[in-house]
Amino acid sequence: MTQEADLDAMIRGRIKGLRQARGWSLDALAGRCLMSPSTLSRIETGHRRIALDQLVPIARALGTTLDQLVEAEDDEDVVIRPHRDRVRGTTTWLLTRDRAPHGITVAKLRITAPLRPVSQDRLRVHAGRGWFTVLEGTARLQLGERTILVETGQAAEFSAMVPHAIGPHGGPVEIVAILERDSERAHLTGGQTG
Repeated sequence: MTQEADLDAMIRGRIKGLRQARGWSLDALAGRCLMSPSTLSRIETGHRRIALDQLVPIARALGTTLDQLVEAEDDEDVVIRPHRDRVRGTTTWLLTRDRAPHGITVAKLRITAPLRPVSQDRLRVHAGRGWFTVLEGTARLQLGERTILVETGQAAEFSAMVPHAIGPHGGPVEIVAILERDSERAHLTGGQTG
């Protein structure tokens, strides 16, 4: 196969895979991207050449971007070699690439500095949800007036509109956090986990 044919087959496979992952029939996707089911079927099966003006509405209907739909497969695109960043008792490894899809960042954090007593007005607040899971140790989640201990193997999810901070309890803690754009700004670029 030529490189162009390989790319064509990959794009067709992604379209079909994304459609099926959403549980959509050809008719359902065709209705969302304003083309006939037979045209879409011929695109997926390789019986019709893919045109750029068809890919844009298909990508949009599938909730992805044209770039993501057509990006080449490469092992370097799969393996992430996170860079370690140490700031004030927290070591952070970013586990997603720059500008991950939908503004989501996944980070592993090792927190050694205990939470300082913090007044309610100094706790972090931002739009969205907070989510983390504890890999090792016990996390101390200060959530408004409440203190919640989250142990190894447990996860926490909460409204990030409630003032909050995360720290270790009884020794270092390692967590993996899923951060939306606002939470990334509040927790990673601010230099503190709290």
